[in-house]
Amino acid sequence: MNLPPNLPVGAYVVDTRSGRVGRVMGHEGPYVQLRPYGGGREWDCAPEAVRTATTAERLRAATAYANARSRGEVP
Repeated sequence: MNLPPNLPVGAYVVDTRSGRVGRVMGHEGPYVQLRPYGGGREWDCAPEAVRTATTAERLRAATAYANARSRGEVP
């Protein structure tokens, strides 16, 4: 299975089921593998449940990660 051309590895997308922003890491079987902004545990998502993240969504995820890091919640 190949990823759709608008979802290349490294692209930032939104899991429409949860609203989480993730980076496309690849695919496993019928699923797209996503990793949270800033790293962490990957999760699987059906390709039809992802869409490209907007600039605002990427900025919001980056800000949330930076704030959590400053509070010592993430390494």
